[in-house]
Amino acid sequence: MTYFVTGASGFIGKRLVKKLLSRKNTTVYFLIRAESKSKLDKMMSFWGDEAAKRCIPIVGDLAKPGLGLSAADKTKLKGKIKHFFHLAAVYDMKASATDNHTANVIGTQSAITLANEIKAGLFHHMSSIAVAGNYEGVFREDMFNEAKDYLDHPYMQTKHESEQYVRENAAMPWRVYRPGVVLGDSKTGEIDKIDGPYYFFKLLQKMRAILPPWMPSLGIEGGRMNMVPVDFVVDATDHIAHAAGHNKKTFHLTDPAPLRIGDSLNIFARAAHAPQMALRINAALFGFIPQSVMKGVMSLAPVRRIKNAVMKDLGIPDDTLSFINYPVRFDCRETLKALEGTKIAVPALEDYAYRLWDYWERNLDPDLFIDHTLKGQIAGKVILITGGTSGIGQATALKLANCATAKAIIVCGRDQEKIDETLKLAKKRGVKVLAYQADVADEASCAAFIKMLEDKHGGVDILVNNAGRSIRRALEASYDRFHDFGRTMDVNYFGALRITMGLLPGMTAKKKGHVINISSIGVLTNAPRFSAYVASKAALDAWTRCAASEFSDRGVNFTTISMPLVKTPMIAPTAIYNNVPTLDPDEAADMIIRAIVYKPVSIATRLGTAMQVLHAIAPRVAQIVMNTTFRMFGDSEAAKGKKNEVVGPSTDQIALSNLMRGIHF
Repeated sequence: MTYFVTGASGFIGKRLVKKLLSRKNTTVYFLIRAESKSKLDKMMSFWGDEAAKRCIPIVGDLAKPGLGLSAADKTKLKGKIKHFFHLAAVYDMKASATDNHTANVIGTQSAITLANEIKAGLFHHMSSIAVAGNYEGVFREDMFNEAKDYLDHPYMQTKHESEQYVRENAAMPWRVYRPGVVLGDSKTGEIDKIDGPYYFFKLLQKMRAILPPWMPSLGIEGGRMNMVPVDFVVDATDHIAHAAGHNKKTFHLTDPAPLRIGDSLNIFARAAHAPQMALRINAALFGFIPQSVMKGVMSLAPVRRIKNAVMKDLGIPDDTLSFINYPVRFDCRETLKALEGTKIAVPALEDYAYRLWDYWERNLDPDLFIDHTLKGQIAGKVILITGGTSGIGQATALKLANCATAKAIIVCGRDQEKIDETLKLAKKRGVKVLAYQADVADEASCAAFIKMLEDKHGGVDILVNNAGRSIRRALEASYDRFHDFGRTMDVNYFGALRITMGLLPGMTAKKKGHVINISSIGVLTNAPRFSAYVASKAALDAWTRCAASEFSDRGVNFTTISMPLVKTPMIAPTAIYNNVPTLDPDEAADMIIRAIVYKPVSIATRLGTAMQVLHAIAPRVAQIVMNTTFRMFGDSEAAKGKKNEVVGPSTDQIALSNLMRGIHF
C-alpha cells in the first residue's frame, strides 16, 4: 500500500504516518517544504529507524498550485498512490483570516488538483467540527450546507469552504473526518501547542497558588465542548480509511457524550490539585443583555484595558470566550457504526486528564519560556535594600550578590557597626555588596542618600523597602505611649515613602522599575497587640495600591509581600517567639526573590489569605478567633518595661502557634 500525506509534521499527521507505517509493506510519501528539511531527522526519529526507511519526503509548498511538486515527482507518483491523506491546515483560532484562507482553502484546492493529476485512489480530508459553525442544535454527519449561515469565524468559514471544495472537485472517491477539539495523547499527555481547554490551565494554576485545593470557588457552566484525545483521532481515522463501504461519507470523530465546559474544567482542576468550581454560573443567563449594550460596555476604555490585561495574563485569546456557550451537539452514529467490533473509543476525560495537565505544566506552560532565573532578572540592574544590614534584608542582599549579574547590590542601614559586619560577611562569602549609612526616618538623610544614588549609580532599578520597626504591645498598655505609633509610622510608612518618592522620577524616566514593599501578615489577619505596627504597614499597603494604579502604564511595578513572622533581631525582645515556629531570614529572602523574578502584585501565605477572606465574609468570627489568640498570649515582660523575661509558652500556646504558623501573637 502506498500513501501520500500532507501535514505529516503536524500533531495529528506525524502520528497518523506512524500508524500507517505499522502496516506491513507500506510506503509513505509526505509533503515537506524545502526550508523545513531540518525537521526531517526529528520526524524520522519519531517514526522509528526501520519504519523511516519507507518514508519518502517530497518537496513542495501547500500554497502553490498542485502543492508545488516538480514534474518528475508527479510522474513518479502518478498511478501509485492508493490513499491520499490531506491533513495540512491551520488549526489555530488566533490565526488571521488571510493565513486561514491560504492554508485551509488554497491548500486544499492544491491538494485536490494534485490528487486528480496523479490519479490517487481515495482522498481522505481531515476537516473539523468547525464546519458546523455556531449552528444551534444537533449537527449530523450527513449535514453540511445547513451551517452556511452560522460561520462567524475565519477558521469556521475556511474549514467549511475547504470541505466543500473536496466534495465538489475530487475526481476520486473521498472520505471526510471531522474531529472535535483535539487534546493530547491519552497515554502520554503529549501535545504540541496550547488550544481549547489548555487556555484555561494558567487560570487553574493561579487558583492553585492562591487557594487551598479544598476551598470551593466560583466558575462557569458553559455549553458542551466536544473534546477527544489525539490517539483516538488517529486510530479512528486509520481504521475507517481502510474499511470498505465508506466512500463519500463524513465521520464525526467526537465524543458521543461530551461534557459541559464547567465539568471539564473541574476535572482538570482535580488533576491540577486546584480548587474546584463548586458554584457555576450558566453564562447563557447573560443572553438577555442586548448585543449593542454589551458591545458598548466592552468598548469603554477601562473595561477594554482590564479585559485585555486579564486575558493577556492568563494567555486566553479573545475569540475563546465566544465559545463558552457553544450551541452545537454532534451526532456521531456513522463513526460509532464504523468502529463497531474494535476497541477504538473515546476514553473518559477523568481517566487521562492528569496526564494532559502534567505534560502541559512540564512542557508548555508559558512561564517556562520566560527567563525566570534570578540571574536573568537582575542582570545589569541596580538593587537597593533598605534595612539590609541584618535579618531579612541582609539575607536577601547576600543571595542576590551570589548571582554576580547585577550592576550593584546596595544596602543601607543606620548602624555603622552593622554595616561593617555586613561588608565583612559579604567579603567572607566572596560576593560584592555596597553598604551606605542612611536613616529612612530622617528626611535630610534620605534626600542626601537618594542624590548619591542618582549621581553615583544612575538611580535604582529595584527597590526593596525592608527597613521596619515593630512594637508588640496591647492598646491597654499603650495609653501613655503615643510615641509608639509615631515611631512605627515614621519608619514603616513615611520612611518607605521618602525613599520610594525620591527614586520614582528616575524609574519613570527610564520607563522601568520595581518597588517591593515588605508588609506583614498582620495586615491580613488584623493581629491584636500589633496595632501600631500593623497600622503603619496597612498605610503603606494602601499607598502602594494607589501608586500602582497611577504607574501601571509607566513601566513601574509594585509588589507587596505580606511577610509572616520571621526570626530576626526585630522580634528578639519577645522571648516567647523563641518557642513558636517562624521563618528564618533565608526563607523570607526567597519570598523577595520570588517577587523580583515574577513581579506579582502581592505575595502572601495561604493562611494569611484565608484569614483575610474570613475577615471579609465573617468579620465577627474572625474577631473571636483573633481575640482568643490575644487572650492566650499576654504582653511580654519587655513590653511591660521589664527585662529578663523567663516565662515559657504553655502547651495550648505551642499548639495554636503551630496551627497558625507565621501569624503574630
